[in-house]
Amino acid sequence: LYTREEVKRHRTPQDRVWVTHGTEVFDVTDFVELHPGGADKVLLAAGGALEPFWALYAVHSQPHVLELLREYKVGELSPEEAPPSPDAAQDPFAGDPPRHPGLRVNSLKPFNAEPPAQLLAERFLTPNELFFTRNHLPVPAVDPGSYRLQVEGPGGRALSLSLSELRGRFPKHEVTATLQCAGNRRSEMSRVRPVKGLPWDIGAISTARWGGARLRDVLLHAGFGEHREGEWHVCFEGLDVDVGGSPYGASIPYSRAVSSASDVLLAYEMNGEELPRDHGFPVRVVVPGVVGARSVKWLRRVAVSPAESPSHWQQNDYKGFCPSVDWDTVDYRTAPAIQELPVQSAITQPPAGAAVPPGELTVKGYAWSGGGREVVRVDVWTLWELRAPVAAGEELEIVCKAVDASYNVQPDTVAPIWNLRGVLSNAWHRVRVSVS
Repeated sequence: LYTREEVKRHRTPQDRVWVTHGTEVFDVTDFVELHPGGADKVLLAAGGALEPFWALYAVHSQPHVLELLREYKVGELSPEEAPPSPDAAQDPFAGDPPRHPGLRVNSLKPFNAEPPAQLLAERFLTPNELFFTRNHLPVPAVDPGSYRLQVEGPGGRALSLSLSELRGRFPKHEVTATLQCAGNRRSEMSRVRPVKGLPWDIGAISTARWGGARLRDVLLHAGFGEHREGEWHVCFEGLDVDVGGSPYGASIPYSRAVSSASDVLLAYEMNGEELPRDHGFPVRVVVPGVVGARSVKWLRRVAVSPAESPSHWQQNDYKGFCPSVDWDTVDYRTAPAIQELPVQSAITQPPAGAAVPPGELTVKGYAWSGGGREVVRVDVWTLWELRAPVAAGEELEIVCKAVDASYNVQPDTVAPIWNLRGVLSNAWHRVRVSVS
Protein backbone atom coordinates (compact mmCIF):
# COMPACT_ATOMS: atom_id res chain seq x y z
CA LEU A 1 0.00 0.00 0.00
CA TYR A 2 1.27 3.46 -0.92
CA THR A 3 0.16 7.02 -0.23
CA ARG A 4 -0.07 9.56 -3.05
CA GLU A 5 2.90 11.36 -1.53
CA GLU A 6 4.98 8.19 -1.89
CA VAL A 7 3.91 7.89 -5.52
CA LYS A 8 4.91 11.53 -6.16
CA ARG A 9 8.50 10.73 -5.17
CA HIS A 10 8.91 8.52 -8.24
CA ARG A 11 9.02 10.96 -11.16
CA THR A 12 12.32 10.22 -12.96
CA PRO A 13 14.00 7.10 -14.32
CA GLN A 14 16.63 7.49 -11.58
CA ASP A 15 13.94 7.41 -8.85
CA ARG A 16 11.74 5.03 -10.88
CA VAL A 17 8.64 6.29 -12.70
CA TRP A 18 5.39 5.51 -10.89
CA VAL A 19 1.84 6.31 -11.97
CA THR A 20 -1.65 5.49 -10.71
CA HIS A 21 -4.78 4.33 -12.46
CA GLY A 22 -7.85 4.11 -10.28
CA THR A 23 -6.58 2.77 -6.96
CA GLU A 24 -3.67 0.82 -8.49
CA VAL A 25 0.02 1.85 -8.50
CA PHE A 26 2.37 0.99 -11.36
CA ASP A 27 6.13 1.25 -11.88
CA VAL A 28 6.40 1.99 -15.62
CA THR A 29 10.12 2.85 -15.68
CA ASP A 30 10.96 -0.01 -18.03
CA PHE A 31 8.13 0.98 -20.39
CA VAL A 32 9.07 4.66 -20.73
CA GLU A 33 11.34 4.23 -23.75
CA LEU A 34 8.91 1.75 -25.33
CA HIS A 35 5.91 4.10 -25.24
CA PRO A 36 4.57 4.58 -28.80
CA GLY A 37 3.88 8.26 -28.14
CA GLY A 38 7.40 8.92 -26.90
CA ALA A 39 9.05 8.91 -23.49
CA ASP A 40 8.26 12.58 -22.86
CA LYS A 41 4.50 11.92 -22.90
CA VAL A 42 4.76 9.19 -20.25
CA LEU A 43 6.95 11.36 -18.03
CA LEU A 44 4.26 14.07 -17.96
CA ALA A 45 2.16 11.74 -15.80
CA ALA A 46 5.07 10.63 -13.61
CA GLY A 47 4.17 10.63 -9.91
CA GLY A 48 0.46 11.10 -10.52
CA ALA A 49 -2.71 9.80 -12.16
CA LEU A 50 -2.92 8.56 -15.75
CA GLU A 51 -6.61 9.40 -16.21
CA PRO A 52 -6.39 13.06 -17.32
CA PHE A 53 -3.69 12.21 -19.85
CA TRP A 54 -5.45 9.11 -21.15
CA ALA A 55 -8.56 11.22 -21.69
CA LEU A 56 -6.62 13.01 -24.43
CA TYR A 57 -5.95 9.79 -26.36
CA ALA A 58 -8.87 7.41 -26.95
CA VAL A 59 -6.53 4.49 -27.79
CA HIS A 60 -5.88 3.98 -24.08
CA SER A 61 -9.46 2.83 -23.49
CA GLN A 62 -8.78 -0.46 -25.31
CA PRO A 63 -8.57 -3.61 -23.14
CA HIS A 64 -5.07 -4.60 -24.28
CA VAL A 65 -3.65 -1.32 -22.97
CA LEU A 66 -4.91 -2.04 -19.45
CA GLU A 67 -3.57 -5.59 -19.70
CA LEU A 68 -0.16 -4.22 -20.66
CA LEU A 69 -0.26 -1.71 -17.79
CA ARG A 70 -1.04 -4.41 -15.21
CA GLU A 71 2.27 -6.09 -16.00
CA TYR A 72 3.90 -3.16 -14.19
CA LYS A 73 1.69 -3.13 -11.08
CA VAL A 74 3.54 -2.72 -7.79
CA GLY A 75 0.71 -2.08 -5.34
CA GLU A 76 -2.42 -0.19 -4.37
CA LEU A 77 -3.13 3.28 -3.06
CA SER A 78 -3.58 3.27 0.70
CA PRO A 79 -7.19 3.92 1.76
CA GLU A 80 -5.81 6.22 4.44
CA GLU A 81 -3.49 9.11 3.57
CA ALA A 82 -0.86 10.32 6.02
CA PRO A 83 -2.25 12.83 8.57
CA PRO A 84 -1.09 16.46 8.30
CA SER A 85 1.86 17.58 10.37
CA PRO A 86 1.05 19.12 13.81
CA ASP A 87 1.93 22.62 12.66
CA ALA A 88 -0.15 22.39 9.48
CA ALA A 89 -3.07 24.11 11.22
CA GLN A 90 -0.97 27.28 11.36
CA ASP A 91 -0.59 27.28 7.58
CA PRO A 92 -3.57 28.98 5.83
CA PHE A 93 -2.83 26.86 2.77
CA ALA A 94 -2.83 23.56 4.68
CA GLY A 95 -6.39 22.83 3.56
CA ASP A 96 -5.68 23.27 -0.15
CA PRO A 97 -6.66 20.27 -2.31
CA PRO A 98 -4.16 17.83 -3.86
CA ARG A 99 -2.95 18.69 -7.36
CA HIS A 100 -1.71 16.68 -10.29
CA PRO A 101 2.11 16.59 -10.40
CA GLY A 102 2.03 17.06 -14.18
CA LEU A 103 1.17 20.74 -13.72
CA ARG A 104 3.97 23.29 -14.17
CA VAL A 105 3.92 25.15 -10.84
CA ASN A 106 4.61 28.90 -10.78
CA SER A 107 3.85 29.34 -7.07
CA LEU A 108 2.78 26.97 -4.31
CA LYS A 109 1.19 29.41 -1.83
CA PRO A 110 -1.12 30.55 -3.30
CA PHE A 111 -1.15 27.76 -5.85
CA ASN A 112 -0.70 28.80 -9.47
CA ALA A 113 0.13 26.35 -12.22
CA GLU A 114 -0.29 25.65 -15.92
CA PRO A 115 -0.65 22.42 -17.91
CA PRO A 116 2.21 21.06 -20.01
CA ALA A 117 2.11 23.26 -23.11
CA GLN A 118 2.22 20.38 -25.58
CA LEU A 119 -1.12 19.06 -24.27
CA LEU A 120 -3.06 22.22 -25.12
CA ALA A 121 -3.29 21.39 -28.82
CA GLU A 122 -4.08 17.71 -28.34
CA ARG A 123 -7.73 18.12 -27.45
CA PHE A 124 -10.32 20.90 -27.51
CA LEU A 125 -11.29 20.51 -23.84
CA THR A 126 -8.67 20.59 -21.09
CA PRO A 127 -9.07 17.84 -18.44
CA ASN A 128 -10.11 19.29 -15.08
CA GLU A 129 -6.97 18.01 -13.34
CA LEU A 130 -4.76 19.80 -15.88
CA PHE A 131 -6.78 23.03 -16.31
CA PHE A 132 -4.56 26.00 -15.44
CA THR A 133 -5.03 27.19 -11.86
CA ARG A 134 -4.89 30.86 -10.81
CA ASN A 135 -5.45 31.33 -7.09
CA HIS A 136 -4.84 34.58 -5.23
CA LEU A 137 -5.57 33.29 -1.71
CA PRO A 138 -6.03 29.98 0.14
CA VAL A 139 -8.71 27.67 -1.27
CA PRO A 140 -11.78 27.89 1.01
CA ALA A 141 -13.43 24.75 2.36
CA VAL A 142 -17.14 25.14 1.56
CA ASP A 143 -19.95 22.99 2.94
CA PRO A 144 -22.39 22.58 0.03
CA GLY A 145 -25.26 21.94 2.44
CA SER A 146 -24.97 25.33 4.14
CA TYR A 147 -23.80 27.29 1.09
CA ARG A 148 -25.76 30.42 0.19
CA LEU A 149 -25.34 32.81 -2.73
CA GLN A 150 -26.43 36.36 -1.96
CA VAL A 151 -27.86 38.46 -4.81
CA GLU A 152 -28.64 42.12 -4.10
CA GLY A 153 -28.58 45.70 -5.32
CA PRO A 154 -30.81 48.73 -5.93
CA GLY A 155 -33.81 48.15 -8.16
CA GLY A 156 -34.20 44.46 -7.34
CA ARG A 157 -35.06 42.20 -4.44
CA ALA A 158 -32.45 40.40 -2.39
CA LEU A 159 -32.04 36.65 -2.88
CA SER A 160 -30.30 34.05 -0.77
CA LEU A 161 -29.97 30.94 -2.89
CA SER A 162 -28.87 27.51 -1.72
CA LEU A 163 -26.99 25.27 -4.12
CA SER A 164 -30.08 23.13 -4.63
CA GLU A 165 -32.19 26.22 -5.35
CA LEU A 166 -29.68 27.46 -7.91
CA ARG A 167 -29.79 24.07 -9.57
CA GLY A 168 -33.55 23.55 -9.36
CA ARG A 169 -35.02 27.01 -9.80
CA PHE A 170 -33.13 28.05 -12.93
CA PRO A 171 -32.69 26.19 -16.23
CA LYS A 172 -29.29 24.58 -16.62
CA HIS A 173 -27.28 26.14 -19.42
CA GLU A 174 -24.01 24.86 -20.87
CA VAL A 175 -21.31 26.75 -22.74
CA THR A 176 -17.85 25.80 -23.94
CA ALA A 177 -15.55 28.66 -23.01
CA THR A 178 -11.84 29.38 -22.83
CA LEU A 179 -10.42 31.16 -19.80
CA GLN A 180 -7.08 32.94 -20.06
CA CYS A 181 -5.07 34.67 -17.35
CA ALA A 182 -4.09 38.27 -18.10
CA GLY A 183 -0.50 37.22 -17.39
CA ASN A 184 -0.35 34.41 -19.96
CA ARG A 185 3.10 34.54 -21.68
CA ARG A 186 4.40 37.03 -19.09
CA SER A 187 7.77 35.30 -19.13
CA GLU A 188 8.36 36.73 -22.62
CA MET A 189 7.84 40.27 -21.34
CA SER A 190 10.32 39.59 -18.52
CA ARG A 191 12.99 38.97 -21.13
CA VAL A 192 12.55 42.55 -22.38
CA ARG A 193 12.54 44.22 -18.95
CA PRO A 194 11.70 42.85 -15.48
CA VAL A 195 8.02 42.79 -14.55
CA LYS A 196 6.20 41.92 -11.33
CA GLY A 197 4.09 38.81 -11.50
CA LEU A 198 4.13 35.05 -11.88
CA PRO A 199 6.36 33.74 -14.70
CA TRP A 200 3.56 32.25 -16.81
CA ASP A 201 4.66 30.54 -20.03
CA ILE A 202 2.05 29.85 -22.76
CA GLY A 203 -0.17 27.58 -20.64
CA ALA A 204 -2.23 30.05 -18.58
CA ILE A 205 -5.15 29.28 -20.87
CA SER A 206 -7.57 26.33 -20.89
CA THR A 207 -10.99 25.36 -22.21
CA ALA A 208 -13.88 23.57 -20.50
CA ARG A 209 -17.56 22.81 -20.97
CA TRP A 210 -19.23 24.74 -18.15
CA GLY A 211 -22.72 24.05 -16.80
CA GLY A 212 -24.87 26.18 -14.52
CA ALA A 213 -27.50 28.90 -14.32
CA ARG A 214 -27.30 31.96 -16.55
CA LEU A 215 -26.48 35.07 -14.55
CA ARG A 216 -29.07 36.81 -16.72
CA ASP A 217 -31.83 34.46 -15.51
CA VAL A 218 -30.94 35.01 -11.86
CA LEU A 219 -30.81 38.80 -12.20
CA LEU A 220 -34.13 38.96 -14.05
CA HIS A 221 -35.72 36.66 -11.46
CA ALA A 222 -34.57 39.09 -8.76
CA GLY A 223 -36.34 41.95 -10.57
CA PHE A 224 -33.37 43.66 -12.20
CA GLY A 225 -34.39 44.81 -15.67
CA GLU A 226 -32.68 44.11 -18.96
CA HIS A 227 -31.75 47.78 -19.42
CA ARG A 228 -30.44 50.39 -16.98
CA GLU A 229 -29.82 54.06 -17.58
CA GLY A 230 -26.25 55.16 -17.06
CA GLU A 231 -23.23 53.09 -16.13
CA TRP A 232 -23.96 49.99 -14.03
CA HIS A 233 -21.89 47.00 -13.05
CA VAL A 234 -22.32 43.57 -11.52
CA CYS A 235 -19.82 42.94 -8.74
CA PHE A 236 -18.73 39.50 -7.54
CA GLU A 237 -17.18 38.43 -4.24
CA GLY A 238 -15.57 35.09 -3.46
CA LEU A 239 -15.31 33.09 -0.28
CA ASP A 240 -11.51 33.25 -0.48
CA VAL A 241 -10.32 36.00 1.89
CA ASP A 242 -7.00 37.56 2.88
CA VAL A 243 -5.65 37.83 6.43
CA GLY A 244 -7.73 40.96 6.97
CA GLY A 245 -10.95 39.25 5.90
CA SER A 246 -11.22 41.02 2.52
CA PRO A 247 -12.52 38.72 -0.23
CA TYR A 248 -11.28 38.40 -3.77
CA GLY A 249 -13.59 40.48 -5.95
CA ALA A 250 -14.15 41.69 -9.51
CA SER A 251 -16.90 43.10 -11.71
CA ILE A 252 -18.19 43.21 -15.29
CA PRO A 253 -20.46 45.73 -17.03
CA TYR A 254 -24.16 45.20 -16.35
CA SER A 255 -24.89 45.06 -20.07
CA ARG A 256 -22.70 41.98 -20.45
CA ALA A 257 -24.17 40.32 -17.35
CA VAL A 258 -27.75 40.45 -18.68
CA SER A 259 -26.97 39.93 -22.37
CA SER A 260 -28.53 36.78 -23.79
CA ALA A 261 -25.56 36.49 -26.16
CA SER A 262 -22.82 36.71 -23.53
CA ASP A 263 -23.56 33.36 -21.82
CA VAL A 264 -22.30 34.53 -18.41
CA LEU A 265 -22.81 31.60 -16.05
CA LEU A 266 -23.06 30.89 -12.37
CA ALA A 267 -21.36 27.57 -13.00
CA TYR A 268 -21.52 24.49 -10.80
CA GLU A 269 -20.22 21.96 -13.35
CA MET A 270 -16.97 21.68 -15.32
CA ASN A 271 -16.62 19.14 -18.13
CA GLY A 272 -19.64 17.23 -16.87
CA GLU A 273 -18.46 17.00 -13.25
CA GLU A 274 -19.03 19.16 -10.18
CA LEU A 275 -16.54 22.00 -9.94
CA PRO A 276 -13.20 20.91 -8.45
CA ARG A 277 -12.17 22.85 -5.35
CA ASP A 278 -9.32 24.60 -7.17
CA HIS A 279 -11.78 25.86 -9.77
CA GLY A 280 -14.46 27.31 -7.53
CA PHE A 281 -16.56 24.61 -5.83
CA PRO A 282 -19.46 24.88 -5.37
CA VAL A 283 -20.22 27.89 -7.64
CA ARG A 284 -18.12 30.24 -9.73
CA VAL A 285 -18.73 32.89 -12.34
CA VAL A 286 -17.69 32.10 -15.91
CA VAL A 287 -17.51 35.13 -18.23
CA PRO A 288 -16.68 33.90 -21.75
CA GLY A 289 -14.35 36.08 -23.81
CA VAL A 290 -13.24 38.12 -20.78
CA VAL A 291 -10.01 37.98 -18.79
CA GLY A 292 -10.07 35.10 -16.30
CA ALA A 293 -9.71 37.49 -13.35
CA ARG A 294 -13.41 38.40 -13.67
CA SER A 295 -14.59 34.77 -13.45
CA VAL A 296 -14.65 34.82 -9.65
CA LYS A 297 -14.44 31.44 -7.90
CA TRP A 298 -16.15 30.22 -4.69
CA LEU A 299 -18.83 32.84 -5.33
CA ARG A 300 -20.64 34.19 -2.27
CA ARG A 301 -22.15 37.49 -3.44
CA VAL A 302 -23.48 39.09 -6.62
CA ALA A 303 -24.25 42.81 -6.33
CA VAL A 304 -25.69 45.19 -8.91
CA SER A 305 -23.93 48.52 -8.41
CA PRO A 306 -23.47 51.94 -10.08
CA ALA A 307 -19.72 51.52 -9.51
CA GLU A 308 -17.13 48.89 -10.37
CA SER A 309 -16.01 46.46 -7.70
CA PRO A 310 -13.90 48.25 -5.07
CA SER A 311 -11.66 45.19 -4.86
CA HIS A 312 -7.90 45.62 -5.16
CA TRP A 313 -7.92 43.25 -8.14
CA GLN A 314 -10.39 45.46 -10.00
CA GLN A 315 -8.97 48.84 -9.05
CA ASN A 316 -5.21 48.32 -8.67
CA ASP A 317 -4.35 45.29 -10.77
CA TYR A 318 -5.15 43.72 -14.15
CA LYS A 319 -4.75 46.97 -16.07
CA GLY A 320 -2.48 47.69 -19.00
CA PHE A 321 -0.11 50.66 -19.36
CA CYS A 322 2.32 51.91 -21.99
CA PRO A 323 6.01 50.89 -21.81
CA SER A 324 7.07 54.29 -20.42
CA VAL A 325 5.03 53.82 -17.22
CA ASP A 326 6.91 52.16 -14.37
CA TRP A 327 6.29 51.60 -10.66
CA ASP A 328 7.44 55.07 -9.67
CA THR A 329 5.00 56.76 -12.08
CA VAL A 330 2.01 54.41 -12.32
CA ASP A 331 -1.46 55.70 -11.42
CA TYR A 332 -3.96 52.86 -11.64
CA ARG A 333 -6.88 55.30 -11.75
CA THR A 334 -5.85 56.37 -15.27
CA ALA A 335 -6.42 53.00 -16.95
CA PRO A 336 -9.59 50.95 -17.44
CA ALA A 337 -9.83 47.46 -15.97
CA ILE A 338 -9.12 44.72 -18.50
CA GLN A 339 -12.26 43.01 -19.74
CA GLU A 340 -12.02 41.47 -23.25
CA LEU A 341 -8.58 40.19 -24.16
CA PRO A 342 -6.68 40.74 -27.43
CA VAL A 343 -6.11 38.12 -30.12
CA GLN A 344 -3.65 35.44 -29.04
CA SER A 345 -1.83 32.40 -30.40
CA ALA A 346 1.09 30.20 -29.43
CA ILE A 347 3.11 27.23 -30.65
CA THR A 348 2.77 24.14 -28.46
CA GLN A 349 4.79 21.70 -30.59
CA PRO A 350 7.75 21.51 -31.02
CA PRO A 351 8.99 23.04 -27.74
CA ALA A 352 11.61 25.77 -27.76
CA GLY A 353 15.15 24.43 -28.07
CA ALA A 354 14.05 21.07 -29.41
CA ALA A 355 16.19 19.04 -31.81
CA VAL A 356 13.92 17.71 -34.55
CA PRO A 357 14.62 15.14 -37.29
CA PRO A 358 14.82 16.16 -40.96
CA GLY A 359 11.89 15.51 -43.23
CA GLU A 360 8.33 16.61 -42.44
CA LEU A 361 8.01 18.71 -39.28
CA THR A 362 4.63 18.87 -37.53
CA VAL A 363 3.91 22.20 -35.84
CA LYS A 364 0.86 22.59 -33.56
CA GLY A 365 -0.61 25.35 -31.45
CA TYR A 366 -3.66 27.32 -30.39
CA ALA A 367 -5.29 30.58 -31.43
CA TRP A 368 -8.01 32.49 -29.59
CA SER A 369 -9.48 35.98 -29.32
CA GLY A 370 -11.54 37.72 -26.66
CA GLY A 371 -15.14 38.85 -26.82
CA GLY A 372 -16.30 35.87 -28.86
CA ARG A 373 -14.42 37.07 -31.95
CA GLU A 374 -13.47 34.15 -34.15
CA VAL A 375 -9.99 33.70 -35.52
CA VAL A 376 -10.63 34.07 -39.24
CA ARG A 377 -7.75 31.94 -40.36
CA VAL A 378 -9.31 29.03 -38.47
CA ASP A 379 -11.86 29.26 -35.61
CA VAL A 380 -12.51 30.44 -32.05
CA TRP A 381 -10.08 28.86 -29.57
CA THR A 382 -8.61 27.03 -32.49
CA LEU A 383 -6.29 24.08 -32.35
CA TRP A 384 -4.16 24.24 -35.47
CA GLU A 385 -1.55 22.06 -37.13
CA LEU A 386 0.97 22.62 -39.93
CA ARG A 387 3.29 20.22 -41.75
CA ALA A 388 6.35 21.61 -43.51
CA PRO A 389 9.55 20.13 -45.02
CA VAL A 390 12.79 20.80 -43.13
CA ALA A 391 16.37 19.89 -44.03
CA ALA A 392 19.11 18.47 -41.81
CA GLY A 393 21.49 21.02 -40.35
CA GLU A 394 19.02 23.92 -40.36
CA GLU A 395 18.40 26.24 -37.43
CA LEU A 396 14.73 27.25 -37.58
CA GLU A 397 12.68 29.99 -35.99
CA ILE A 398 9.00 29.03 -36.13
CA VAL A 399 6.64 32.00 -35.83
CA CYS A 400 2.86 32.09 -35.45
CA LYS A 401 0.35 34.94 -35.35
CA ALA A 402 -3.43 35.13 -35.52
CA VAL A 403 -5.96 37.55 -36.98
CA ASP A 404 -9.49 37.73 -35.58
CA ALA A 405 -12.82 38.59 -37.18
CA SER A 406 -12.35 42.31 -36.47
CA TYR A 407 -8.94 42.09 -38.19
CA ASN A 408 -7.11 42.63 -34.94
CA VAL A 409 -3.64 41.17 -35.36
CA GLN A 410 -0.92 40.22 -32.91
CA PRO A 411 2.03 42.65 -32.73
CA ASP A 412 5.31 41.28 -34.06
CA THR A 413 7.45 41.99 -30.98
CA VAL A 414 7.05 42.28 -27.21
CA ALA A 415 8.88 45.56 -26.55
CA PRO A 416 6.13 47.95 -27.80
CA ILE A 417 3.51 46.25 -25.57
CA TRP A 418 5.69 45.78 -22.48
CA ASN A 419 4.00 46.92 -19.27
CA LEU A 420 4.99 46.85 -15.62
CA ARG A 421 2.60 44.03 -14.70
CA GLY A 422 3.39 41.90 -17.72
CA VAL A 423 -0.25 41.53 -18.76
CA LEU A 424 -1.73 41.32 -22.27
CA SER A 425 1.38 39.63 -23.67
CA ASN A 426 0.31 38.58 -27.18
CA ALA A 427 3.19 39.20 -29.57
CA TRP A 428 3.99 36.72 -32.31
CA HIS A 429 5.06 33.50 -30.65
CA ARG A 430 8.51 32.26 -31.68
CA VAL A 431 10.11 28.88 -31.13
CA ARG A 432 13.69 28.08 -32.18
CA VAL A 433 14.58 24.50 -33.04
CA SER A 434 17.50 22.72 -34.67
CA VAL A 435 17.15 20.01 -37.32
CA SER A 436 19.55 17.22 -36.40
